[in-house]
Amino acid sequence: MSLARHINPEELVERLHDAHLTEDGLQLRQKMTTSHLTPYSTKYASEAEVSKYELPKEGAPADSVYQLIRDELDLDGKPNLNLASFVGTYMEPNATQLMTENLSKNLADNDEYPAMMTLHERCVSIIAHLWGAKKTEHAVGSATTGSSEAIHLGGLAMKRRWQEARKAKGLDASKPNIIMGANAQVALEKFARYFDVEARILPVSKESKYRLDPELVRKNIDENTIGVFVIMGSTYTGHYEPVEEISKILDEYQEETGVDIPIHVDAASGGFVAPFTHAQAGGPKWNFELDRVKSINTSGHKYGLVYAGVGWIIWRDESYLPQHLVFELHYLGGTEKSFTLNFSRPGAQIIVQYYNLIHLGFNGYREIMENCLCNARLLSKSLEATGWYTCVSDIHRRTGASSGVISGAKQAVLGQEGETSADYVAGLPVVSFRLTDEFHEKFPHIKQESVSLLMRARQWIIPNYALPPHEDKIEILRVVIRESMSLDLLDRLISDLVNVTETLIDEDHVDLSILQKQKPAGDSRPRKHAKKAGFSEESAQVLEGKAARLADGIHRSVC
Repeated sequence: MSLARHINPEELVERLHDAHLTEDGLQLRQKMTTSHLTPYSTKYASEAEVSKYELPKEGAPADSVYQLIRDELDLDGKPNLNLASFVGTYMEPNATQLMTENLSKNLADNDEYPAMMTLHERCVSIIAHLWGAKKTEHAVGSATTGSSEAIHLGGLAMKRRWQEARKAKGLDASKPNIIMGANAQVALEKFARYFDVEARILPVSKESKYRLDPELVRKNIDENTIGVFVIMGSTYTGHYEPVEEISKILDEYQEETGVDIPIHVDAASGGFVAPFTHAQAGGPKWNFELDRVKSINTSGHKYGLVYAGVGWIIWRDESYLPQHLVFELHYLGGTEKSFTLNFSRPGAQIIVQYYNLIHLGFNGYREIMENCLCNARLLSKSLEATGWYTCVSDIHRRTGASSGVISGAKQAVLGQEGETSADYVAGLPVVSFRLTDEFHEKFPHIKQESVSLLMRARQWIIPNYALPPHEDKIEILRVVIRESMSLDLLDRLISDLVNVTETLIDEDHVDLSILQKQKPAGDSRPRKHAKKAGFSEESAQVLEGKAARLADGIHRSVC
């Protein structure tokens, strides 16, 4: 075998760029020439490198820049095949047109866009009623840029109410804490860190279904607990956390101690799933029907079916939103009240959210969510039918009332005619699965991450990552089923997963470790000598591929 010398691609490109290439005495490259015949015949085409990190002295034709940027974006994955994200990648043509027509509208300009603000108010009212707001209370809420901002607002309101109550009694208010499970999305921990609240992150387990354990909540609350974050739809496995059970524990604690601890429900995904499905939350209450639930957030850009950029936060009554957190602004010709972390933000998403609510109605949303859950059940059962995989999520498991024996392999996978999500364990349309223990024993050389890498080669984006701390020895693959997952596409997904697994089984010599060392497509940052280049130690570890995938506390790549 001949020896091969390492080639530095950046050095090679630089050397060729500076070379005077000739053929038959004619110079082939002429720098800085400009032509408007085609987008590729300009100085920003093959004749010179595109400026990446510095502002170029001279500009370039618009069509050329457009084409070059578009070409580079071809390296992105296809949104519809991105099964890692809960964020929607499809809207109806009419909704897309409405959004395009209103892209320039700023939600902060109340006086300039009164019609848009009216739609905002209607959305808040519709969502509040959807979540069981009572007529005897005056629900109040706002659009946000997403659930992260909404969670911060809900947590901040709880902190200020706790501080006010403590100070009114002459008690110390310097050590607030908040309860959440280790399966919480990073936005919840961000709230605690950004607003100086002790985050009591409770471990999850197989017994607790990898979600917040009510008994651990009981053991960790005290007089300094400002509230409990309870999640309607874990990002890991799609399980709903037991809001009503935790509410009863807090009721008992208040009876014993007099300490009133509220609940904020993070329904980033479940807020637009649970209200519409036949399964609801599986029986127990989770929303404003429980007096202990003071605020709820959701993401309109997830199962609200809007493109990225809109979330919602609702308080069951305006009394739970401390007034000194609300700013009265005299600006741009009018007066408005504001409680948000952002000011200027796009208004088009709010308009499209209202379009979806009115166009689809309750039955339309129900049909979509039931279809998503049906497809998720089909994928779950198909994976387990191979004998290679087992599902950590439970939405394909029948409830006790409907757990009778189903005859025939076809019915076992497809289900019985006329069944709904109410016949199964409630949860998000999420399929979390892993290779079985028997598979690992038989094929110890096969790494589960290889399935994710080979599926990426087929353009499917399916993440492989560890479960939360204390259970992080178990890795799972996760597929989020969204509205755009058709039955035909699902058939192809199942087929590709089977083919990829068979490839790994048949080809014992397949070694994908080299793929794990590759940089993402289009990433031109150096991996070696990152520290010498002035990067921090943490940044250098990321660039060099040495950073741990699971940081202490909460998994940071799950969304």
